[in-house]
Amino acid sequence: MHYFTICLSLLGLCECFNIDVKRPRIFSGPEDALFGFSVLQHENNGEKSILVGAPWDGPQNNKKGDIYKCIVGDEINSNCSKACAPLWSQECGTSLFSTGICASVTNDMEPKDIIAPTAQRCTTYMDIVIVLDGSNSIYPWYEVQNFLSNILSKFHISPEQMQVGVLQYGEISVHEWSLRDYQTTQDVVEAAKNISRQEGRETRTAYAIQMACTEAFSPDRGAREGATKVMIVVTDGESHDGEELPESLAECEKRNITRYAIAVLGHYSRRQQDPETFINEIKYIASDPDEKYFFNVTDEAALNDIVDALGNRIFSLEGTLGYNESAFLMEMSQIGFSTHILDDGILFGMVGAYDWEGGVLMESKEGQLKPSREAFEKEFPLELKNHAAYLGYTVSSVVVGNYRRLYVAGAPRFKHKGKVILFDLTPEGDVIITQALNGEQIGSYFGSEVCVVDVDQDGKTDILLIAAPMFLGAGNKETGKVYVYCLDKDGFVTNGTLHSQKKEQDARFGYAMAVAPDLNHDGFADLLVGAPLEDDHQGALYIYHGDEYYIIPQYKQRIPGSSLSAGLQYFGRSLSALLDLDGDELLDLAVGAQGTAVLLKSRSIVQINVSLSFQPHSINVIQKNCHRAGRDSACLNATVCFLALSPFFVFHFILLLKILARALFDSNSQRQTLMGVIVCVGQTMCYPLPFHVSVSLNVFEKINEVKANVQLTGLYRKKGMCCASNVNVALICPCRQQPYVIRSPRRRLAVEVQLQNQLENAYNTSLTLHYSKNLHFSSLSIRVPAQSVLLTHKSILVQTHHHVC
Repeated sequence: MHYFTICLSLLGLCECFNIDVKRPRIFSGPEDALFGFSVLQHENNGEKSILVGAPWDGPQNNKKGDIYKCIVGDEINSNCSKACAPLWSQECGTSLFSTGICASVTNDMEPKDIIAPTAQRCTTYMDIVIVLDGSNSIYPWYEVQNFLSNILSKFHISPEQMQVGVLQYGEISVHEWSLRDYQTTQDVVEAAKNISRQEGRETRTAYAIQMACTEAFSPDRGAREGATKVMIVVTDGESHDGEELPESLAECEKRNITRYAIAVLGHYSRRQQDPETFINEIKYIASDPDEKYFFNVTDEAALNDIVDALGNRIFSLEGTLGYNESAFLMEMSQIGFSTHILDDGILFGMVGAYDWEGGVLMESKEGQLKPSREAFEKEFPLELKNHAAYLGYTVSSVVVGNYRRLYVAGAPRFKHKGKVILFDLTPEGDVIITQALNGEQIGSYFGSEVCVVDVDQDGKTDILLIAAPMFLGAGNKETGKVYVYCLDKDGFVTNGTLHSQKKEQDARFGYAMAVAPDLNHDGFADLLVGAPLEDDHQGALYIYHGDEYYIIPQYKQRIPGSSLSAGLQYFGRSLSALLDLDGDELLDLAVGAQGTAVLLKSRSIVQINVSLSFQPHSINVIQKNCHRAGRDSACLNATVCFLALSPFFVFHFILLLKILARALFDSNSQRQTLMGVIVCVGQTMCYPLPFHVSVSLNVFEKINEVKANVQLTGLYRKKGMCCASNVNVALICPCRQQPYVIRSPRRRLAVEVQLQNQLENAYNTSLTLHYSKNLHFSSLSIRVPAQSVLLTHKSILVQTHHHVC
């Protein structure tokens, strides 16, 4: 059975729509997981499916998100493998940094590579060795233990963050534990409570530092490549091997080890000695500058007073870099929030980069291009920093004159009105902004969604659509608005907006947009626009047709979610129209909703152009030029022509023609006639209709009123119908030109039809016999001449007042 839409036209115009809303296929998933948040039509090795995103799917305490693979004609199959996760976070200290992550997968939807171009190690990726003076002069020891436990509790111990080792010294040096020995904060704090004082009459600080640099920070004891190396020296007196300090410190410098040094003055205070020489030595041990890396405390108990200050200096997680400077670079970039596939790579939007000012990044085989914050200064002035423009909320690209590619990025919060920029990227990562398009209403989120349309599909962009889904319209409702920009040379100029339903309601029209390659078979790309808040959040889908280089702003079809399923919510939140999923050679639509994904099938569009012509155009009825039905008459010819436009079908029609003037058709001397018509796609088929006027009137009269009533009786696939065949039908009827009257005792009327094919095989050929209401079908007999095979298939369809064979 074929479902299709027919357009009958006298002028070649077609206003039909063709998305089937009677037979939707609805896939359901976990609503609380936001199943349906995104949809994508996908094909792999001939298998076609719909991929549906559920970003909050997963166990209660581990909701990492899933991708569902929905195969048409099958139940939902879970295939959780391919996605971008812009909120993917890593723990750094007390903070979660959302750098985002994407997964590259194989054709079989198996995870292959992780794409995380903004991922970076935490600033807390450190190897820390505490060099602790345990000589006799340290007193009381439990205060040192308290300090050690307190500072260690500030550290974030894990394989991906901090590791801590402790070396205690006096006359000798001993590794209390190595970097790799403990992998949790709780373990190192417990270990610190069990350290006993080593004692000794000498303080060999230089030797301890040398041993720490060469041994404690060695890979054998767990030092990690790439980790920041930090040494904390805690001592209460001058070293007994001070002459060896320059050599030990040089070793530390060579190994890039940063040194914090703490002078404990308790021993000097108790003996009332001048600590100046001691303090100078500890400053010498500390890295420069002293105000950052040197500490001194009055006694052992005061060590606990510097715990917070020391911890903050070792790892500054959330401090600013200076006045009005960014604290965050890529730490909150949320890469994968938007992506755009290119021939040679991927363009990522980094909506959270640079304190949510946003940015873009391109990853390709040639490497990575990551423009700096300053690269966009022309349109995003530095003085507006920290205003969260969200550049990269959406990304795409256009192809302009000479097939030059420009990139597109939206910043829906720029100055609260939104902005979209078009720019080029040099191989060095420099940004050349060619055009900026600005929003008009505060809070409208202009630039949160863009759609690029090559209407005539010649490889160049014709239309750039920019959505402002939160645009406030009539009644102060979030109606939404979609702006249309047409390509003019190498730039885009505004050309109105798309029209949606005129109703005061929240709609968020333009929340999602997608290009459909060609829905109505006219050779031009079409457009889908979602409005997920329409009809009290049930949602709606709008379909627009392309025409040459433009998108017709009046929608051709509006599909409310309520017409598909009673419980549907947020229908139109995501869209995809790329493939024929059911094998009927027609494009299908995938539409996301809350907890569901909907598959809508296209129907064939048949455009039939009908024209009538007359020869001559007018006649003088007084001048008789022919003889009809025993009377002199005025004769002329009407010609009816058909042109069918459809990529799929061949049609058979019954054409009922009724002449409205005072005229009769030559074929039956009636004011109406019936004829069968075969129309082949792309071929103009014309049929002559001679008729005559026999009324004597002393006037000139124009004969141009002929009404055509077309009834489709046959629909054939091109592959099963050959338009080159020549089927002749002869009707042999026991009647004359005058009406034939059936009366008793003659109650049967025999009609003989001869059907002959003179050329190629004609498949699925049908013959229709019409008769008046007072006749009843009796029987049918088929006689096939021996020398020919006339019928390879026959069937009889009995309907009211006509039969189809």
